[in-house]
Amino acid sequence: MKLFDVILAGLLFGAAHGAVAAENIEKEDYYTPHAQGCMLVGDCTDGVTRVNSSIDLLHAFPDANWDLVEHEFDQIMIAFHEIGVKVYLGPEKYFPVGARGTYHTVSNTFYLNRSFMHRPGVLMSVVRHEGWHAAQDCMAGSIDNSMIAIIHNEEDVPQIWQEIAKNTYRFMPKAIPWEKEAMWAGKTAGMTQKALEACAAGEMWKVYEPTPKTGEWLKKNGYL
Repeated sequence: MKLFDVILAGLLFGAAHGAVAAENIEKEDYYTPHAQGCMLVGDCTDGVTRVNSSIDLLHAFPDANWDLVEHEFDQIMIAFHEIGVKVYLGPEKYFPVGARGTYHTVSNTFYLNRSFMHRPGVLMSVVRHEGWHAAQDCMAGSIDNSMIAIIHNEEDVPQIWQEIAKNTYRFMPKAIPWEKEAMWAGKTAGMTQKALEACAAGEMWKVYEPTPKTGEWLKKNGYL
């Protein structure tokens, strides 16, 4: 992939993850990307609540058992706080049908679809997945820009996740390099936590050696 393609794909993927302007929405706009965009830019706030720790999950879903995911979730939330990422629960009406979460690369905000989050395993999968996109944001130079960069070389990603990503994103092939990593991270305990903690410590490029094209871009733009 040429460097231009890397940058372009990052911009396109950033748009897909929430860089959508929105104005007022009507009831018929619910469950659409327009409604999601309205939430992401902060115009739609009905039922949107901040999450700071597993205590908030317990309050939101008191019948769920959070014991198995509490530690990892809280460690991820600590890293999010240190790097400036905010996490919210949002009502299903603000998400496209079936969408469980989204990371907005421009504002560094992370939204979880409340209707799916009562199941701890589902919540952790989404948090790890979208959290990995935040780590990719960090890999691209700074959490404060709207770029994302892959973290692992393509051959390092298990084949099963490469195939799943190719099938899932066959209509958006430029997203595949980023999504196959995030899918892998979403099902791997501790993987996202490690990357976010590296970002928070300012050691992203020490813990993860940038891929050749990403390294070139980072050097050109004064990050390395």
